[in-house]
Amino acid sequence: MSPTKQKILLLLLGGLAFGYSYTPQRQWRVLKQISYEWKRINKEKLRKEINQLYQTRLIRRKENSDGSITMELTERGRMKALIYRFDKMNIKPEKWDKKWRLVVFDIPEKLKSGRDSLRKKIKELGFYELQKSVWIYPYECENEIDFIIEFFNLRKYVRFATIDFIDNELHLKNIFKLVY
Repeated sequence: MSPTKQKILLLLLGGLAFGYSYTPQRQWRVLKQISYEWKRINKEKLRKEINQLYQTRLIRRKENSDGSITMELTERGRMKALIYRFDKMNIKPEKWDKKWRLVVFDIPEKLKSGRDSLRKKIKELGFYELQKSVWIYPYECENEIDFIIEFFNLRKYVRFATIDFIDNELHLKNIFKLVY
């Protein structure tokens, strides 16, 4: 698949990310990234690629009651976009805000492969395992965790929290090499 097609799918997926953004600050970040990527696309090439995406059934055209047209990702298109994004996912640590992010999950045995994949991905991203199925990270990562949870379809089994205090903070600061 061409880079332009991948970018179109990711931009459409950005609409989904916007919907999952709970705060105006996160929504603004999503819109800013979408806007930046949109400006980088050649418009003529865009038209051709969109037509090909219609033909491959990765997107569909929906006519609205007001006469406008909406492009939607199909389920197949959404999975393709998620895969492209998932493979390149990383968390860029910024200045530590003195908060901790916890990911806690209790995933049933029948979803063992999803549980193992989730565990592998958050470990790959740099999380530290506090205890079985409880992971911690010092930097903002809620959007990434939401994405991973959706990717593996595990939303009802995973909780995310931002906390100000944890009793073994000194140990964790050493693990993450945080300046204090």
